[in-house]
Amino acid sequence: MANLAAPDNDVAPAAPDLSATDEDDADFGDDGVTRYRWLLRVCFRGGEFAGYQRQDGQRTVQGTLEQSWAAWQDERVLLRASSRTDAGVHARALPVLLRTARALPAKALLLGWNAHLPDDLSIAAVEAVPPAFHVRNDSIGKRYLYRIWNARPRSPRHAVDHWHVPARLDLSAMADAAALLAGDHDFSAFRAAGCQSPTTWRTLRGVSLQAHADEAVAGGRVVVLTVEGNAFLQHMVRIIAGTLVAVGRGQRRHRDVERALAEGDRRAAGQTAPPHGLELDAVAYGPAGARQGLEHKKLLQRMAALGGLDPSRR
Repeated sequence: MANLAAPDNDVAPAAPDLSATDEDDADFGDDGVTRYRWLLRVCFRGGEFAGYQRQDGQRTVQGTLEQSWAAWQDERVLLRASSRTDAGVHARALPVLLRTARALPAKALLLGWNAHLPDDLSIAAVEAVPPAFHVRNDSIGKRYLYRIWNARPRSPRHAVDHWHVPARLDLSAMADAAALLAGDHDFSAFRAAGCQSPTTWRTLRGVSLQAHADEAVAGGRVVVLTVEGNAFLQHMVRIIAGTLVAVGRGQRRHRDVERALAEGDRRAAGQTAPPHGLELDAVAYGPAGARQGLEHKKLLQRMAALGGLDPSRR
């Protein structure tokens, strides 16, 4: 999955075209201030954060970023991310849109801001983006990784970002079940009860498993689940991970996964896997302003309403 490349330069972005509109600028009102737009790739270890979105009385990624910017640049900013993350979930490169009146060069922004951030949060890259760019609706795909430590003894080294599953897993059965999930499906059975998405149809371009032996632990191995898709429902990847682990342990069967997809029966799927095994690995974008990601979700919704999506299609 392609990523936007971050330019290696020390030049401030050109002033935006004021004839263009950015719906997020409504946050600031019509104050007549020229704002520069930067796409940040934010890396964080999620264990000490209550998710991305700012919450009163909670340590969050958004809140920490906005507070550190205010302390450094004496400017109030409202940051928008490509998606929220749950408490405990990690990210290698979460896209976050910064709109600022400060005309900083890219290198100064990257190095200067990182100097004001805690050890579990950093900005990996910055890129100037045009006014038409939308950090959510221009996204055309995401890749998540879910990591499992599969061994009887616990591993302090893997405790921060792996789910410890001591029972031996049948990886072949898990791979067969994972293959059912690829394609266009109604993922009603794979979302949190509080999910508010208007449509539960999503396209998964790939669901795969890889296992790596750990020579230091007899029989120990790391299992990595990779899920790529156009967009995701709340807890969707964690429920997929929990379902595949249930299959690997013999607690669910191939037919249960088929029923979960066909009937939207949450009981046929597995548990919601712990958040600390999940990492947002990459987000890809189409042309700025094209809103390809939003249009794809709308297309799936229309096709589902018209009966054009067959639940039996795998």
